[in-house]
Amino acid sequence: MCENCTTFRKGLFAHRLLIETGVDGLYGRGGVFEDVIHRFDNLITSFGGADGAEVVRFPPGMNRALFEKSGYLKSFPNLAGTIHAFNGNDKDHAALLEKLFAGEDWTYGQEATDIVLAPAACYPLYPTVAQLGALPEDGRLYDLQSYCFRREPSQDPARQQFFRMREYVRIGSPEQVTEFRQTWLDRGRELIAKLGVPFDVDVANDPFFGRAGRMLANNQRDQKLKFELLVPIESTEKPTACLSFNYHQDHFGTLWGISQHDGETAHTACVGFGMERVALALFKHHGFEVEKWPSPVRKALWG
Repeated sequence: MCENCTTFRKGLFAHRLLIETGVDGLYGRGGVFEDVIHRFDNLITSFGGADGAEVVRFPPGMNRALFEKSGYLKSFPNLAGTIHAFNGNDKDHAALLEKLFAGEDWTYGQEATDIVLAPAACYPLYPTVAQLGALPEDGRLYDLQSYCFRREPSQDPARQQFFRMREYVRIGSPEQVTEFRQTWLDRGRELIAKLGVPFDVDVANDPFFGRAGRMLANNQRDQKLKFELLVPIESTEKPTACLSFNYHQDHFGTLWGISQHDGETAHTACVGFGMERVALALFKHHGFEVEKWPSPVRKALWG
């Protein structure tokens, strides 16, 4: 077991809730951990399922050309993950094996494919919505979930490189999407309160890259475009964002050409749930044995 792990991380491994792979931020999940994820997923649906969202499930990879158009590389080049593959002949294969057996870098001949790893569940959605034409008068609402990837290896178990994100995405007029976000700010507080963990909601910003990114982050905070629901997991001084509430204004509408029913550019907002992070918050604050969790929490999750 990892010698430099925190007590909490060691406990997660010891109880087979998370399973080490030898790479920081890349874990297997045990059956009990997965059951908690499943129960939390159902709890989310109990809050949002009656809204009539269209359910869409994308794979963890997305079209590379659409990813490039999304602008993600302008803001988060350090987090992006690409998929490369062997595309050589027999001679190239022999050279690859020679490098492999010699313990040298065998990846030099790998070439980028037309698939990249999705950084958020909603990124593949917007270009598909644009293909549907103008929105109906009441806009559109989507229910998404996917494994996502962000390259930020860490020994903090709440900062994983592959993680699941559940999202509700609202597309419509500014009034429709801001009302949606406020509704979920209220619901998010109520939902997490049922889980019996300490939390706070605060204005936040995305981790934009570089000097220009600091200006974007300041602008995002000044306009209060992003809120996060924070729960202490590894650190009480720097709690972890478990839910995020984002108003993108007309960014994605302009980028992908999504129009409202009257021809105006559509606005978008989303609420995102970090599935593993919420599960980790539960194990952190209630212990590793779910049978001993407080009865109100067990009732909220298991009924």
